[in-house]
Amino acid sequence: MSDLPPGVVHRPAYLTPAAQQALAEEIAAVIASAPLYVSAMPRTGQPMSVRMTNCGALGWMSDRDRGYRYEPRHPVTGAAWPPMPAVLLAAWNALTSYPKPPQACLVNVYDAEARMGLHQDRDETDFEAPILSISLGADCRFRIGGTKRGGPTASLALSSGDALVIGGPARLCFHGVDRILPTLTPDLRLPEGAQRINLTLRRVDL
Repeated sequence: MSDLPPGVVHRPAYLTPAAQQALAEEIAAVIASAPLYVSAMPRTGQPMSVRMTNCGALGWMSDRDRGYRYEPRHPVTGAAWPPMPAVLLAAWNALTSYPKPPQACLVNVYDAEARMGLHQDRDETDFEAPILSISLGADCRFRIGGTKRGGPTASLALSSGDALVIGGPARLCFHGVDRILPTLTPDLRLPEGAQRINLTLRRVDL
């Protein structure tokens, strides 16, 4: 869409249906190794509506007392995060042109009612590195604004297999997911209860 902020690149149908299913199976194995958990808002302890886990060297999490952060181990099992699937690393290399590999891949699992409010991704040291998002499953309404809360926003539907890069002047733009759209879910075998899975690759440190 032309009204997306500069630095946002949408690549519809980046993954073929076969590649989507293969990746969904790899993510199911990630979830089996690193079970889904629910993060909580800092200070209030309000649970987030999206269940999550991670793969890669670092994993993102949040709780009431310690807030947003990256950790090298799962908050429940204490185990190191499983490695990222090779297809995600290949997508990072092909779409971001960033010379260093991603260190964290957030696995956000949406049911039909899950949302993600407008937020900035600013828990990283390296803001020069873009963020890469890969969608699996049902369509969602994605919204992105500017670098200040409350400004005008643009929205688009993200579908299964789509890739989205947020970098450059858009790296600290507010963005979120308004809702899961009532569109036909592709014939993907996702974990039980999952309507959509979003995979968000980030470089955390310089």
